[in-house]
Amino acid sequence: MKQKWTYWYLNDDRQACWEDRLKPVCTFSTVEEFWALYNNIRPPSGLNCLCDYNVFKNGIQPMWEVPENRKGGRWLITIEKGRPGEIMDLIWLEILIAMIGEQFGEDMDLICGLVCNVRGKGSKVSDECVDWSAEEGNLRIGQVLKQKLLGAEVPPGCATPLFDWLKYEDHDSCQKKSGSTVKVSRL
Repeated sequence: MKQKWTYWYLNDDRQACWEDRLKPVCTFSTVEEFWALYNNIRPPSGLNCLCDYNVFKNGIQPMWEVPENRKGGRWLITIEKGRPGEIMDLIWLEILIAMIGEQFGEDMDLICGLVCNVRGKGSKVSDECVDWSAEEGNLRIGQVLKQKLLGAEVPPGCATPLFDWLKYEDHDSCQKKSGSTVKVSRL
């Protein structure tokens, strides 16, 4: 791997403040270290509601407020409530391998991490980008995401496609809850 990555876990203790709930699990820099970790933790579908997994470039905290993420955005995939957990696990792993395997080419510098939010109304997987204004690079990232997910081997009995749409939104608009600046349907 060209990059070190840190795997983070956000627990579901709503009594604690968000920053105290977020803990680094492990930093890895080789394929062997990644699989040693991945094969010994629960998949996203095994997490409690309100828990998150985050994998970010080492040294970047998975928070929108830190300087590396402040002007960022994200490619968002929503997993509807009621879909099999294997769908979320597959989406997470496909994008995670693409990210740590540097499969986004020249646009890797725009990617800072990956997030999986487990929620009761529907879970989300998002590819986090550092600069929402880098429209061409962000669009290419979305195209790679689409290719990876459309090419994924879907578990038996699961409906296809894995996702209905990819949506890109900037962090600032999300925080203001004013909607997304770019919405891409079926790239």
